[in-house]
Formats: sequence, structure tokens, C-alpha cells
Amino acid sequence: MANGSEPVVGLTVADSTPSWDPPRRPPEGAPNVVVIVLDDTGFAQLGCFGSDIETPNIDRLAAGGLRYTNFHTTALCSPTRACLLTGRNHHSVGMRFVSNIDSGFSNCRGVISPKAATMAEVLRDNGYGTFALGKWHLATLEDCSPAGPMDHWPLQRGFDRYYGFMGGATDQFSPELTIDNHPIDPPSHDGYHVSEDIIDQAKAMITAHQSSSPANPFFTYVAFGATHSPHQAPRQYIEKYKGRYDDGWDIVRQRWFDKQIATGVVPEGTTLSPRNPGVDAWDDLSDAQKALYLRMQEAFAGFLDHTDVQIGRLIDFLEESGLLDDTMFVLISDNGASQEGGKHGTLNELAFFNQIRTPVESMLDRVDDIGGRTVYNNYPWGWAQVGNTPLRFYKQNTYEGGIRDPLIIHWPNGIDDAGGLRDQYHHVSDLMPTILECVGVEVPEVYKGVAQMPIEGMSLRYTFGDGAVATRKSTQYYEMLGDRAIWHDGWKAVTKHIRGEPFAEDQWALYHTDEDFSECIDLAETQREKLRQLVDLWWVEAGRYNVLPLDDRGGAELMILRRPGHEPPGNTQRFWNGTPHLERSKTPDMRNRSFKISARVSRAAGDSGVLVAMGARTGGYTFYVENDRLVYTYNRLGELYTVRSDGELPEGEADLVVRYDKTAEHEGVATLAFQLVGGESTDIGSGRVETLPFRQTLYGMDVGRDAGPTVTGEYVGPNPFAGELRWVEFTLSDDRADLMKAAEVEFENQIADQ
Repeated sequence: MANGSEPVVGLTVADSTPSWDPPRRPPEGAPNVVVIVLDDTGFAQLGCFGSDIETPNIDRLAAGGLRYTNFHTTALCSPTRACLLTGRNHHSVGMRFVSNIDSGFSNCRGVISPKAATMAEVLRDNGYGTFALGKWHLATLEDCSPAGPMDHWPLQRGFDRYYGFMGGATDQFSPELTIDNHPIDPPSHDGYHVSEDIIDQAKAMITAHQSSSPANPFFTYVAFGATHSPHQAPRQYIEKYKGRYDDGWDIVRQRWFDKQIATGVVPEGTTLSPRNPGVDAWDDLSDAQKALYLRMQEAFAGFLDHTDVQIGRLIDFLEESGLLDDTMFVLISDNGASQEGGKHGTLNELAFFNQIRTPVESMLDRVDDIGGRTVYNNYPWGWAQVGNTPLRFYKQNTYEGGIRDPLIIHWPNGIDDAGGLRDQYHHVSDLMPTILECVGVEVPEVYKGVAQMPIEGMSLRYTFGDGAVATRKSTQYYEMLGDRAIWHDGWKAVTKHIRGEPFAEDQWALYHTDEDFSECIDLAETQREKLRQLVDLWWVEAGRYNVLPLDDRGGAELMILRRPGHEPPGNTQRFWNGTPHLERSKTPDMRNRSFKISARVSRAAGDSGVLVAMGARTGGYTFYVENDRLVYTYNRLGELYTVRSDGELPEGEADLVVRYDKTAEHEGVATLAFQLVGGESTDIGSGRVETLPFRQTLYGMDVGRDAGPTVTGEYVGPNPFAGELRWVEFTLSDDRADLMKAAEVEFENQIADQ
């Protein structure tokens, strides 16, 4: 009997010798690996990094492991995740920006290059069970439909199982979920929260693996929606923080900074950076502003607290299972605290994406809804800067507030210096080589027939034993949305690019970050030769790591680009009953144009329910039957435009129709009609509707029901259609302005007041 050699085949089994390939086994003693990724969590927001938000379970990992205070990411979510999972720089692997974008250049394809095998692919080929949970955001959204292609979904990039959401953000109480390679109806029952759900699923996956293959370790990748907007948590967690931040963001920021100094997270002599541009002094705010902003911060704190409890459930499970000591826990955030709530925060990011400003007083009228099901809230700049204490700027920026993030590594069987602090400079691309060194495996030179690019990160395992060892990493470049930076041997050059201006005219600042933790002392004028050297080095690194061409187009402009073969399916689309929940990128584009929706039904008196719905309480539309009348409702940021038929619908087989005729930019008349099959169409009601200019909804579409957070409160979801629904057909007209105009609206909103 042979193993791994060619079998011998004779005339009968008696004169033949079988052979089997050797089983995939990891090296002896290889640990389990758990990687937790928090989203938009700033440098200071964990309790063990300075805040007063209660994170005892994360703090427990820090107390039993190592905290890294000089760890850096890319300033944005998809690029950081691409670096983490490949050990290469994000431009190198094709993830210059978020995965929604494919610019046609190799540095911005919206997916990870097949030339860069992921950590999951490498570990699975070495005997690991591999599980991904939560946020993916590493496949172009136009490929995230039930039809795929699924080349870059989790299961195709190395994970055995997946449970989570494919896009960048989702409603925490009613997420748009995918299991393995198929979507499921969004849950919306009372008591549900996606953070709790993904930990339940993680425990189930690990339990099944341990029961079936206890000799093989596992790699579990847990990417929470927290603390990305919407900041949603069970009410008791938010109420817990009521009054805690009444002193305001200036005093709270100073308090967190003092704790950072006292605990060694920030070195003595560091300067607390000044308020970022656009952040007002707390004492200068009105009472209405203070009341609104405080509730937004309380919601954020409750959200993070609730997430910590879920992490604690996973830690306790591993400990009770006897697995914790031999599990390497890695916890990071993907970028700094988010500026995307704007100067005043928002209760509805759909308003933000449409450049519609909601007065503070109007938001204050709904202050009790903050953190709950009916809003999609994000906090204002002032609290985001507190989250990045003591640093400057935010997520998206290549100043430290965007790229310096928490890192905790906990591994009792591999780290002796429990509770240690580490200040060696490292980058998220260094984590994969670190984990693979600890496991004892290497990246293959060829994977699935594709020659692999070299690993560009470097292992930081050398820091596990000696906290005083010098940094072995010498250089790291940065580029995000035209903003650029480079760190080299303790010095950093950085520039905030002005969109539309020549890159050659960017104004660079220079900081000696080994001595100036918070980038407060600009040495560009006094150290011109040093600055010139660093800027020259940036160009060298840009050439080496596929950063060029530089591109300062925003997400809105890039999102309207279409890869050949990925154009919209035309102006007529039919969706059959039974179509699964569709993410919004694969739904008819009804922005600022006339359209018709027809539903072929057969119904009896009393048959009610939803024919088609897209969106949620934050915005969208629903077309349904109620009390034998036809209804169309357009939800414009919570303002409902509802048209009902004048009389009852006839029974039998018919086409139920809503026709929207555009009368001006972003407004028109919706007309309801029915047409008996083979008969004439009859109008049965009409009304004026005002629509949003750019993004119509933050949520996807359902045929024959309204799953998730319903578009209107007039019915309880999913409210499936009780009659027979055959199909819903959309017919779109070409009477709108160029999409670039709409794209500019979104982009100008993104950069407004920055």
C-alpha cells in the first residue's frame, strides 16, 4: 500500500497497489487562529486604549496579551481587509479603494488579485478549517447577486463556511445576509442583532469542526459591522451611557488623553492635537446641538459595549472548550473613527449621500430614536475626533487619525509578556506573515496554477518576547483618495490632496513621529532636505507597489464606471416570484427618470400584500395591495408620498401598474392602473411624488414581500402577497440627466466642509 506515489493497476485488485494523497496536516503544534476586525473604531475608543467605554472582554485580551500602539492600516475598510488577508499592500493586490469600484487599472479592480492567495487559502491547504463571519466587502457589489459571478466571495477565496453581509455596511437589526453562496431573507424579529448572530454562528462552526476534526486547528475571521454606522444597539446598552459625556467632547477628549498618558498607550511629552477644522468648541454649541450630539455619542458607546459583550461570549466559549490557551487572537480596527457623519451627525445616511442637510432641531425631535430600528445614525466630527485621541483627522485621511489603530494579540501558549505594550512600527500587511510564521507554513510560489506575488509585509513575531527590541520595519507608504503619506525610520511626510488640483501642487507636511506622536510639529520648513528625500521615496514606493496612476476621482464618479460585460441589463427587467432578496446594486436604476412597474397577479377579494418593495424606513418605495386597493408609497428620508387607488380592485388575473411620469428634476406624478389580461388599462388614482436625487435607498429589494425594516409602517413585514404573483416587470425611460451630475452630488457631499 502506497501513500503519495502512483498506484499500480493490474488485471485484478490482487495484483494492484492503491495509493492515496497524504492528508493535509498543519505543522505540529500549530495554534488555532481567531482574527477580529472592528469597523471604524478609532485609536482611543477601546477601554484599554484610553476611553471610558466599557470593553472588559477586549481589555481582558490586552491584559493577557500585547497591545501595539504604533500599528497602522490603510485609512479605509476594503483596502485594510485586503492587506490583512494577503500580506501585501492594497494597491498591489488591486484594492486601491473600496470593493465597489473597478477603475480598469490593476491597482483598483475591487477584488483581490488571484496572484495573492489569501490567508484562508493558505491555511485551508495546510489542514485548517476556515470560517468567515460578518462583513466581507472584498467583491464588487455588482457581483454580489444570486447569479454572481462568485469568484471573489468568501468560499471562493479560501473559507469553508461564510455567514455575514457582502457589502460595506448593513442595518444591525435587520441585516442583508448571505450564507455560504446564497442570500437569505433579512431577519427582523424582536431581539435580533447581527453581532449576536455572527457569534452564535461562529460558535456553531467551531463546534462542528471540533466534533468532526478535532486534530485540525481552525481559522475564524470575525468582521463585525460594529462600529460602522448605523450605530445601533439594544436600548439598555445606550441608556447605560446616558449622562456620561455631558461634559462635552473637549473635556472628554482631554480625559481620555490623560488616561492614555497614565497607562503608557501614548508616550509622555505627547501634545494633544488641536480641534480638527470644522469642529466647534463644545461651550460654543447651542443646547439643542449638545442634546443631539450627546445622544449620538451615547449610541456609539452602547454599540461598542454591546460588541465587546459578544467578543466575551466567544472568549468564554473557547475557554470552556479548552481551546483558548492555544488560540492566537488578533484584534484590530480597519481604520480610524469615521468623519462620514458630517459636522452635525446624521440620523439617516441616505440624506448624507444625497447632500440633503437635516436641521439639528429636526433631528432633535427624533432623539429618542437614535440607536434604534428606524434611523441610520452616525455621530458628528467632534466625537469622531475624540475617538482618535490624541491624533488628527479621520478615516479616509493619511494623517494618523485615519491610519493609526488598535492592535491586540493574545496567545497564552505563544506570548509570555502578558499585558505588555509594544511601540514598534507595523502595518496591517504584516499580520498575515506574522500568523503564518506562528503556524509554521509558507505562502506557495504557485497557487491554483497562478504564480504568486511575493509577500510584502513582514512578521512582527520578533516583538512577542522583547518589548524593547528595535523596529525592524523601515518604510511604509500610504495613498487614499489622493491623500498620500510615507513613514521611514521614524519620520513621516503627509499631504491632504485637494480634489481637482494638480498633484504636483500638493503641500506636504513633515513630522518626526518618533518624537511627535500626534503630528503637531510640522518641520517642513526647517527640514526641507529631509522632506524632499521622503517625497522622493514615496514615488519610489509608489512605483514598486502599483500605486500609479494617481486618481482623485471620488467613489460616486468611479461607481458609474462599468466593466465590459457588466452593463445594466437594459430598460426592461422582469423579476419572477421567488426571486431572493437582491442587494441594491442589482436592482433597476430608477433615479430621476420616468418608469413603470407592472405586477402580473391573480387575486380574489381580500388578497393583500406586497408586490415589490425596495428600501427601509430610511428611504425607498413599496407597491402593494391593502383592503382591495392598490397602493404605491415612496419614502423620501422618512417623508411618505402615498398614492391609493380610488376604488377597489377587480378580482381575477390582471396587471397591477404604477406609472411614474417625471415632471421636473426629482419629482413627478405616480399613477395607479389595472389592466385585465386581454383588456384595456384603466387609471385608478394618481398623486405627486418627490424623489431623492442620487441614492434612493440603503437597502435592497424583495419581490412578493417586504423583508427586513419595512419601507412604511402601514403594514407589518414581510407582508407577503396573498394572491398569486407571477412576476414584476420594470420599464425605465431615458428622460434623466447624465449620471455624472448625480455622481457629483454624492461626491460633493463626501468632501463638504472637510
